[in-house]
Amino acid sequence: MTDITPEIVRKVVEEVFREVLGNQPPAPVSDGIFPDMDSAIVAADAAWRAYLDCSMKDRARFVRVIRDVALVPEHLEYMARCAVEETGMGNITDKIAKNRAVAELTPGTEDLTTEAWSGDDGLTTVEISPFGVIGAIAPTTNPTETIINNGIGMLAAGNAVVFSPHPRATKISQWLIRELNRALAEAGAPPNLIVTVAEPSIENTNAMMQHKLVRLLVATGGPAIVKAVLSSGKKAIGAGAGNPPAVVDATADIEKAARDIVNGASFDNNLPCTAEKEVIAVECVADLLKFEMAKNGAYELRDPALIAKLEALVVNGRHAVTDWVGKDAWRILEAIGVVPPPGTRLIIAEVPFEHPFVRVELMMPILPIVRAKNVAEAIDMAVIAEHGNRHTAIMHSTDVNALTRMAKRIQTTIFVKNGPSYAGIGIGGEGYCSFTIAGPTGEGLTSARTFARRRRCVLVGGLNVR
Repeated sequence: MTDITPEIVRKVVEEVFREVLGNQPPAPVSDGIFPDMDSAIVAADAAWRAYLDCSMKDRARFVRVIRDVALVPEHLEYMARCAVEETGMGNITDKIAKNRAVAELTPGTEDLTTEAWSGDDGLTTVEISPFGVIGAIAPTTNPTETIINNGIGMLAAGNAVVFSPHPRATKISQWLIRELNRALAEAGAPPNLIVTVAEPSIENTNAMMQHKLVRLLVATGGPAIVKAVLSSGKKAIGAGAGNPPAVVDATADIEKAARDIVNGASFDNNLPCTAEKEVIAVECVADLLKFEMAKNGAYELRDPALIAKLEALVVNGRHAVTDWVGKDAWRILEAIGVVPPPGTRLIIAEVPFEHPFVRVELMMPILPIVRAKNVAEAIDMAVIAEHGNRHTAIMHSTDVNALTRMAKRIQTTIFVKNGPSYAGIGIGGEGYCSFTIAGPTGEGLTSARTFARRRRCVLVGGLNVR
């Protein structure tokens, strides 16, 4: 009797395929990249309908696949390096930390909880169900972080997602989407749960926002794109701009506050919207704070002429000059004729409260410092400087009353006390991670449950066993 070897099994399987399919090769695995937005959305719509037949265990497994793809050490390094090279912004070390944080700390299916009531009239549950196809707009500042973060949450909630990445982050965004599609296919997921277009553009983004098969829009970006999705007529989640103030009062641990502020404001060259954008320090600690910041990699500009030169370089009216967003501090200083010492991570300058450095969200490692007479004035200034974005604020203080007063007054989605700003997104602070922080529309730090609908299911007259 002939032994059945793997080679024999392979030949039998090939013969069966030839009988059924002729000599056609197997269909190629979709890489998730489509020539136009309509094709991408139609494919995603078919994907989420097939996804309805998958179990919650399947969803959890596919979420694990996204995490695993992102956490391959070579992938972490490649995503960070390619993002810096393609966008010209940020730094490799911090982008690795950001990608690792979203891969490890974004909630998955465990975020989806069921509510239930039972009584004489039966059983009622409220289940978390998918929207269907989600259109997600990713920024140039956090391209891969947003795809990983949104991808985990949206697939955990049972959706398919069409990404519209920033054109200046096309290469790395498409690379990641291809890798995710390949790995999901190997895990048995329906094809095209995560898709995009070959040539991202404003026109394609508009087509996505208007498409009838897109049930939810999620925008991570500046005020203009958030305004656009909120005007689309669809359900929309907007994660907009911030201008986070950091208040330091007389009770703060100044040495720690200085270290935390420099670490937070220099993180990825100040690209995160959560990062400290201005410091308001009470007068009696301002000099000591600057001294301690200098010991942690900050370089202070004192010459008014150099401060004016820096302003002319990086600010254009009420906007930051795009060419300098996310650039290294040393490179910005060299552009105004200053050779900084090695290890310089952040530029600081003491300026009046009305200065553009305070009022404009620069998103570069330039941190203005403003003096306040007392903590009450500092809080008032912080509320004004934050512009009502309801995004992020930071305070260094051991006065519980002062911390409480600022929290109530500023009403931000994230309020970090006595730590670097990035603690508010789970990096060195408790809680989950998100890079889609929906202050304008009120969802806060988004997670899987944010990307889902609440559905009430009622069984009358049964399953009450009390």
